Amino acid sequence: MLRIDNLTYRIAGRILFDRASAVVPAGHKIGLVGRNGSGKSTLLRLILEGGDDAIHLRRRARIATVAQEAPGGAISLLDSVLAGDVERASLLEEAEQASDPERIAEIHIRLADIGSHTAPSRAGAILSGLGFDAAAQAEPLDSFSGGWRMRVALAATLFAEPDVLLLDEPTNYLDLEGTLWLEGYLRAYPHTMLMVSHDRTLLNIAVGGILHLEGGKLTAYEGNYDRFERTRAMRLANESAQRKKQDAQRKHMQAFVDRFRYKASKARQAQSRLKALGRLQPIAAALNDPTVTFNFPDPGELAPPIITLDDCAVGYDDHEPVLSGLTLRIDMDDRIALLGANGNGKSTLAKLLTGRLQPMAGRLFTTPKLRIGYFAQHQIDELREGDSALQHIARLMPGAPDTKARAHLGSFGLTQDKANTPVEALSGGEKARLMIAMMCRAKPHIMVLDEPTNHLDVDAREALVMALNDFPGAILLITHDPHLIEACADRLWLVENGRVAPFDGDVEDYRRRLLGERGAPGAKARVADTAAAAPKRNKKDARRAAAQARAGQADLRRSLREAEALIDKRTTEKTRIDSELADPALYDGPTAAMVALLKRRDEAERRLAKAEAHWLKAQSALDAVQ
Repeated sequence: MLRIDNLTYRIAGRILFDRASAVVPAGHKIGLVGRNGSGKSTLLRLILEGGDDAIHLRRRARIATVAQEAPGGAISLLDSVLAGDVERASLLEEAEQASDPERIAEIHIRLADIGSHTAPSRAGAILSGLGFDAAAQAEPLDSFSGGWRMRVALAATLFAEPDVLLLDEPTNYLDLEGTLWLEGYLRAYPHTMLMVSHDRTLLNIAVGGILHLEGGKLTAYEGNYDRFERTRAMRLANESAQRKKQDAQRKHMQAFVDRFRYKASKARQAQSRLKALGRLQPIAAALNDPTVTFNFPDPGELAPPIITLDDCAVGYDDHEPVLSGLTLRIDMDDRIALLGANGNGKSTLAKLLTGRLQPMAGRLFTTPKLRIGYFAQHQIDELREGDSALQHIARLMPGAPDTKARAHLGSFGLTQDKANTPVEALSGGEKARLMIAMMCRAKPHIMVLDEPTNHLDVDAREALVMALNDFPGAILLITHDPHLIEACADRLWLVENGRVAPFDGDVEDYRRRLLGERGAPGAKARVADTAAAAPKRNKKDARRAAAQARAGQADLRRSLREAEALIDKRTTEKTRIDSELADPALYDGPTAAMVALLKRRDEAERRLAKAEAHWLKAQSALDAVQ
């Protein structure tokens, strides 16, 4: 489907691709990974534009990506998504104006082939999965913010189902709920996909191969991101062992010449809590790169609880409370992640806990001397253009020597050259690290982090996970990154319907709950995978379940046979109508007869689809029992 042969490309004299080559077979879903600034987005642009002789795409393959600009206008969300299928929209427009009966027939046959009659329901299902209910889908685009309209742009691209789908950080505008839905959808995507993402969980679920961009070269790995990381770590360890062997030989010879200057090198080992060791995958390169370092300061101990809410309500101005009945407690060793769709009040709760909002009712208690750190993405826009990272930190450390301010920045990966760089010249990830460094200057006892991984690449995210697990204070997370929640959070709070309550389960339980509500292709497969990984029941329970399963199989098999027979019948009906439509004499006769036959074909197509859905349901039920 896609072939890249010896691609060489430069930007402003800097070489991004140096004779890079790769092949993406038809139907394969590939994750494109690499450090920020390595050229991943540039590669997607080159593929989309098709202007380089080194990039070869299968002839007539439809290729698409999400529009850079948020769509707008008075058009409804649903109509905007339907317009994403350019062929369907063009055929419908032509059908209204065409007068040639033969061309009309061709249009209707093609519309039937691409499932035009099911288009509104498919578009609605995608919008629902991305967080838009039926009422919202009928609203005009201009009534939504830019972030929500970017979700509509994503929905339109997914609905069009191009032969080659190019995605660049598709979860950037999504909440956790939208991200979980997208995982299942992309996993079941029926065509070729090349996706840039720093979301480890998405790369584990939705892709079957990894293209690693490093040093201007593309290296292909089979499997998901975890497998890529293990394979790459083994390769790096192999290379490291060879280097150590050569170093040992050199040192041995040097020892004879200058034995008194010899010093044995000792590798530093990162210390991490037992939880981090149990949950985290090894980092192939981040540990050796100082630019992805996070070192949170020790705030010291405080007596629990550090924050208590007693029947609190919180909201904005004179409006109704966004959240009410809040009776919660946070201790120093708490690691809490907030679940709930955007707009349910997660950020409102964060602002209440950090003092940005005051309770409208009830009481909020904080322990004396409590220091709270708050990180939110919007704060990046408040950085002063023209000032360097060092100047920003220096303002928070009046009278402190320059070396101390630089050392603080260095503990968050902002080394010598980056410390002196004006903030507008820093990357998004570097700005995020600067904001975290500024937050940590006061040595907070609790860190409230609202989407801290936006703009961080995979290595930086893993370094952040390790640092959070080493942090001795409390953490409250709002994130769309499931891996960050799974690796760092011990407790989950669900923000829903104006309330906040503990969620009894883990991220997988929440995923099943969400997909059950919104529905997504691949959801059943994902649930089955999760169930397979669950602890085994005891033998007695297993025997009882097996007996019940055998008892129910007879009815299920009968339903499956009936469904298969119905599919055969519907297929025969559709084939007979197609034969009649293929007869040239039909188009010489009355137009009404032709139109009636086309309607019969649409009805036959619908009935066949319904029969296939019934068969799939019966087969899935039998598979589950077996």
